[in-house]
Amino acid sequence: QIKGEPNVILLDFEAFSTHKDEIKTKLWELYQVDSLNSNWDFEEPMLWSWCVGILLENIAQTLGDKAIVAHFHEWLAGITLLYLKMVNSNIKTIFTTHATMLGRSLASEGRDLYDLLDTINPEFEAKGVGVMDKFTTERAAAQNASIFTTVSEITGIEAEKILGRKPEVLVLNGLDVDMFPTIEETSIKHVANKEVVYEYLTYHFFPYYTFDLKQTLLFFIMGRYEFKNKGLDVTIKALRILNEQLQKENSKKTVCVFFFIPNAAHGIKTELLENKNMYRHIKQTVDLRSNDILKTIVQGAISQDEHVKDKVFTKEFLLDMKKDFLTFRRVGNPLIFSHNVENEDNDIIKQTLISHGLDNRPDDKVKAIIYPVYLTGNDGLLNLSLYETMSACHLGVFPSYYEPWGYTPLEAAAMGVSSITSDLSGFGRFIQEKLPAKNAGIFINKRYQKSDEEVVEDLAGLFHHYARLDHAERVQNKINAKNLSYLADWKHLIKRYVKAHNLALEK
Repeated sequence: QIKGEPNVILLDFEAFSTHKDEIKTKLWELYQVDSLNSNWDFEEPMLWSWCVGILLENIAQTLGDKAIVAHFHEWLAGITLLYLKMVNSNIKTIFTTHATMLGRSLASEGRDLYDLLDTINPEFEAKGVGVMDKFTTERAAAQNASIFTTVSEITGIEAEKILGRKPEVLVLNGLDVDMFPTIEETSIKHVANKEVVYEYLTYHFFPYYTFDLKQTLLFFIMGRYEFKNKGLDVTIKALRILNEQLQKENSKKTVCVFFFIPNAAHGIKTELLENKNMYRHIKQTVDLRSNDILKTIVQGAISQDEHVKDKVFTKEFLLDMKKDFLTFRRVGNPLIFSHNVENEDNDIIKQTLISHGLDNRPDDKVKAIIYPVYLTGNDGLLNLSLYETMSACHLGVFPSYYEPWGYTPLEAAAMGVSSITSDLSGFGRFIQEKLPAKNAGIFINKRYQKSDEEVVEDLAGLFHHYARLDHAERVQNKINAKNLSYLADWKHLIKRYVKAHNLALEK
């Protein structure tokens, strides 16, 4: 629910589809929007956006001379802006791009976007990646708006080169931090939800071998399945280095890394369900005897009974447990995927993990779990919501290559969770000059104008640094991360929107 309770108008534009070709012609003649080869994924928002323009112009005529500002986000709404200019409306317009269609497409294809920007031929590249219709719409909206804005410095640089206009205002993305738990509440949530994840690790890994959960750190990466854009490629390479470093040091630490990357999953792995059911059976067996065990221990301690151990764990109980433990045991390595997915062996995340020696062997200090479902709180395994899962973990990993803003490290900070972001993300560039000198809470992976080798080395260093922190240092990082989140509170950042609206009214 939005606190301001804004009014919303739902528009039925289906009947207007007969005007599709007429609209395309006008957009080409007036604004050089090239939609000749477009499909319904372009045509549907085009029709809706055009009809919104008709609606807004009628509203403006009804209101007479009253000053009106209309704010449009992304190319999908940009055609409304173009319609209003076509009819010489007195509505002042603001266009915000949260990313450029061309920039995201080039980055997704593995092109070095930031090296390309100084020499890029946008039309040539847009034709090459098949986004000519959306690119030309975005460009026309940016160039014809009263005020042009983007959501970050890095996207502003990109937009100026690709769309041909420098943004007048950066309207940074914020959070309502008051909606998130206090630092005291985050500590409570961390302890409670961490135990849920540790229980999951018990039945995921312990049938095969064990490690000390008290010495286990939980890292996580989450986002869309964009292998390069989200930094999954460099993350896995850096985790390989971390694994080797911890092995060489004979570290007591184990790092379990969750890849929360939604995929077309269809059901939990049968092997994992069997593990979970057997674990629950063992736990329930012990739980049924817990009162008797507690009573025997207390009475034995009071009476100083030297044989209390034999009375707590009777031969019958130990024999039953031994049978269950034998059933619980498995051979081989633990699963990498928690759920079934199509063509699992061809999954690029799994392939890259295995090729870098991260296949969950007993001697691996870094363990990997690909968890390819949305964190709804009812997935059948963790059963934690997204924010509950965040709060359980120690470190979020978001070293994105293409990230116009990047809400996730900010959300992690608001949950009192340390994270790594990059200086190619909007949030990373916003926060990097505001970090405390020690125990920053948010760490910056240096990616701007760096080679992949340099990026991986820097990221591995951040991993290793965090893995060596003691408990008190991790707590201080949590506190500092939480404090940094207040810098991106809407209470502060809304002023940028007000500035953009006022500038538009002055046009």
